[in-house]
Formats: sequence, C-alpha cells, structure tokens
Amino acid sequence: MPRTLDGQITMEKTPSYFVTREAPRRIHGMSPATKLIVVVRNPVTRAISDYAQMLSKTPGLPSFGTLAFRRGLGPVDTAWSAVRIGLYAQHLDNWLRYFPLSRFLFVSGERLVSDPAGELGHVQDFLGLKRVVTDKHFYFNATKGFPCLKKAQGSGRPRCLGKSKGRPHPRVPEAMVQRLRAFYRPFNRKFYQMTGQDFGWD
Repeated sequence: MPRTLDGQITMEKTPSYFVTREAPRRIHGMSPATKLIVVVRNPVTRAISDYAQMLSKTPGLPSFGTLAFRRGLGPVDTAWSAVRIGLYAQHLDNWLRYFPLSRFLFVSGERLVSDPAGELGHVQDFLGLKRVVTDKHFYFNATKGFPCLKKAQGSGRPRCLGKSKGRPHPRVPEAMVQRLRAFYRPFNRKFYQMTGQDFGWD
C-alpha cells in the first residue's frame, strides 16, 4: 500500500478479498482501523453475470445449468465459484471474526446503477468526506445500461464502464432461476439480519 499522508485516504479495490478466507486476518494484521466497503448485488443475477464473463473468455464452456446444478437439476453446486461468491452471509461471518460491523459499508449494486449519487453519498459519509460527488456528476448511458461519470467541466469525455461491463447475459431457463432464488433465500435473509439492511432480492 502506498504511504498515506495526513488528510489523505488510501483506497484499494480487489473483489476477491471478500470471499478469500485468509483476507480478513491479513488485512486486520496490516491495519485494524481499515474501513471496508462491500458492493453486493442479487446473487442470482451475479452468478449469471459471472457466467457471461467466463463465457466471453472461454467460448464452449458447459451450459450455466450444467455448472450451477449437480446431476442435471439436482442440488445447487456450491463448489462452483459463481454460486459460492453469492453466499454473502457466510463470507461476512468470516470477516466479523476480525472486524466489527461498524467498519463495514454495504453498497447495493442495484442502487449503484439506479441511484449512483445516492449510493456514493453514503460512501462519502462513511469515509468522513464532504459530499462532492452528486447527481450532477452522472448521466445514464442507455447503450451500456449503466451510469457514466462526468468529469470536471472542460476536462474531456465522461468516464463509462469498460467493454467487460454491460454485456448481454445468456438466457437461463426460468425454472433454474427460481431454483437458485429459493436456494439463496435463507442466505440472503441471514445477510439482511447480519447487516441490518434489506437489499430486496427476495
């Protein structure tokens, strides 16, 4: 991590931290005062999105259903990373052994798209920053399906998400989607209880 001077905040982003078993202990050992921001989204949508990304890198991958379920439409396969990552309550349980809940901010991935300024307002508050980024800094890009960040006036083009974001999802049969929703429901409810936030995925 770079050295941080008084009045500065050093930020680092790695999605795999939240699901890596050793990460909480190591980060706590580095700095128990670390503030942790976790962006979460509906685990069913997240799993399908993860599969779409894998498919773009590895054409010819087995179907979503083959990977998500054992023996056809048997039990959900929690060994598959796309499914396992969405078990947020289990991952948070591991983190809470090292950090109190007050060190966390949970950001809704859905609201980050529908109300980016609102969610970033919470982030700025959590970090003890003045609210500088507001709704005037965003516009919705209908082609990508995501908001883009406007730069300061006269400083060039807006910043939008890269090519790997906003790609179309493969069609997953509704029966599989419903099975996954039912599978995640108790985990989601536990996560809501743990965080004190209802993300509305049920």
